[in-house]
Amino acid sequence: MEVLKVITTKLQDVKIVETDVFGDHRGFFTETYTQSKFQKAGIDIDFVQDNQSLSVEPGVLRGMHYQLAPYAQTKLLRAVTGVIYDVLVDIRKGSPTYGKWEGYILSEYNHRQLLVPKGFAHGFVTLTPNVNVAYKVDGYYAPEADGGIAFDDPDIGIEWPMPLDHLILSDKDKKHPQLKDANLNFVYEEDK
Repeated sequence: MEVLKVITTKLQDVKIVETDVFGDHRGFFTETYTQSKFQKAGIDIDFVQDNQSLSVEPGVLRGMHYQLAPYAQTKLLRAVTGVIYDVLVDIRKGSPTYGKWEGYILSEYNHRQLLVPKGFAHGFVTLTPNVNVAYKVDGYYAPEADGGIAFDDPDIGIEWPMPLDHLILSDKDKKHPQLKDANLNFVYEEDK
């Protein structure tokens, strides 16, 4: 039985997941999610919904989003087609990495998935046209708990891979507050 490769990141509790990919002259096959394999790798999450987005143009930025507790969501995200630069910001008060960010390339070519835990603002920018992103969540969308932080917050200093004036954002995503002014209720809890 194949096992998952789980890579730890600089942001505590954030993981990159690699599944076995079997390719030949026809293309490839991979199991993107097998509950027993994820559990064996220490990722035991009860996902309840699958979502998918399409971004037609390069430079589409979706983020930086989160849902407040108790409606917070853990996400398992991958690029089905195209390439994205995926960014997470730790927004858990008391965390050793609070306010820190890290970016990851997810693509149809590297087959990597990103585990986004509760307490992180999440967003991505498309680097190619026609990007399909699929992700699992362990909680349902709750509009009353919807939140976000500014993608260009100077206190965080996210280094996006293209000039900010080339980014394409929704009106909602243009209006998110800076981290210092955001409505947050996440508290870091050390593993016991």
